[in-house]
Amino acid sequence: MAHDHDDPRYPIRKPEAQWRAELDPVQYAIARQAATERPFTGRYWDHWDQGRYHCIGCGTALFESDTKFDAGCGWPSFWAEAAGNHVERLVDRSHGMVRVEVRCAHCGSHLGHVFDDGPAPSGERYCINSAAINFAPTPDAP
Repeated sequence: MAHDHDDPRYPIRKPEAQWRAELDPVQYAIARQAATERPFTGRYWDHWDQGRYHCIGCGTALFESDTKFDAGCGWPSFWAEAAGNHVERLVDRSHGMVRVEVRCAHCGSHLGHVFDDGPAPSGERYCINSAAINFAPTPDAP
């Protein structure tokens, strides 16, 4: 479900050429055209370091490592988003299904989908494409 790159709902908007210059072809296909990476292939599906996961398009903090869990699905999975309402939910009716797409609320980049089969306390599973996020480790304490 590709979307309008200049959607006025998003505070961060960039020209098409800038998105293509800043993202590699896989990142662009996922973040800007709502593609999906193959399971068990992304760099973060089996990544357990402590830190934050940020939007590939604008750097907004989206998920914390302490909410990440192994859902067995082959994509990074989180039971909650980071504080601050930085993840937008939209109905996705593509591929003959009805799902809830999640995007960065700041730049509109497609992240993945959220499902209601996650663990407590939320019961949700944010199924996120590795190519849509960057990881920043927690700085060592002084």
